[in-house]
Amino acid sequence: MIGKRYAVVVLFLTWVSCAFAAAPVTVELVGVKKIWDQAPHNAFTDLARWNDSFYCAFREGRGHVSTDGKIRILQSKEADMWNPAALISLDGYDLRDAHLSVTPDNRLMLLGGAAPRPKDNQSAPTGSFVAFSRDGTQWSKPQIVSQPGRWLWCVTWHKGRAYGVSYPAPQNIPTSLELLTSDDGVTYRSLVPQLYGEGRPGEVTLRFDTSSTCYALVRRDRRGEEPYSAILGVSKGDYTQWQWRDLGPEFNGFGGPNFIQIPGGHGSTELTEVWLAAGRMHDGGTHTALCYLDVQNGTMTRLLKLPSGGDTSYPGLVWHNDLLYMSYYSSHEVPPGTAGATKTSIYLARLKIHPKPVVDTSGE
Repeated sequence: MIGKRYAVVVLFLTWVSCAFAAAPVTVELVGVKKIWDQAPHNAFTDLARWNDSFYCAFREGRGHVSTDGKIRILQSKEADMWNPAALISLDGYDLRDAHLSVTPDNRLMLLGGAAPRPKDNQSAPTGSFVAFSRDGTQWSKPQIVSQPGRWLWCVTWHKGRAYGVSYPAPQNIPTSLELLTSDDGVTYRSLVPQLYGEGRPGEVTLRFDTSSTCYALVRRDRRGEEPYSAILGVSKGDYTQWQWRDLGPEFNGFGGPNFIQIPGGHGSTELTEVWLAAGRMHDGGTHTALCYLDVQNGTMTRLLKLPSGGDTSYPGLVWHNDLLYMSYYSSHEVPPGTAGATKTSIYLARLKIHPKPVVDTSGE
């Protein structure tokens, strides 16, 4: 019995060593700072660098699920001092999960969830809204682009078109993803009506590399005995045919999935492509994590646990001046069991990415 247990431990440690060895980079937390906590609940962030400034967008409300959700926009030149730029609301809707992108004509676009919620803590069908700005301060009136019941969670612009994935909200059985595209960010057409439907897939972020390959990072939640780990999708050409890779059980319920490609090099010619992902993890307690994503082999490795806990995640990612800037929300600074324990705040982390030394295995 002891021998079997020892063998299992050795196998586990070997797997862990191999997993971390697979990441060609390490990460250094340069600093993290709370940048907003004015509402009872501040959550679901995104981050953009546009017109020589940083913009951070997130939801403000009474609680995680409440009728009064609004989207706050903060602006900062160098991500140090942050100033309120706008507060966006839509009568009759709880606005959620802000996402920022830049349109082909250089407007800042805000996409978010819109739920006609009758009462706090009550489930409601969620759709999506968009608003646009030319200066980050004045915004067009929010307009519904996906009716409640089908949530277009995030879009990415590529070669003049916006691409995004919608899912049923609430997540009815069966759950299915649909790939949508738009020329103007307002009117969407279906590109792949049945993109993926194994398990309970939900939030999806799409990214494109320099060769126009599209990658999809998908959150899946637990439902019965169905698979619930995060998955990676890969597609080329017209994006109608996809290959899917399971990223492993340690990435179950990978909430607020986001990822970014950063320049290769960093002093090492061995690194030509580096993808970093971030989201909520549960192993070792709920927290927000930064991970290395190997898009070629379909694997992911946790690099760093950010100062976080409890109600947390939904990161925004920006690469600027050889640093990774990451926004996220968390409740880790509120002691559990105390009054106001549901309080969440917005944080901004600066991270430096280092290449691992190239090991000479030639024996010379």
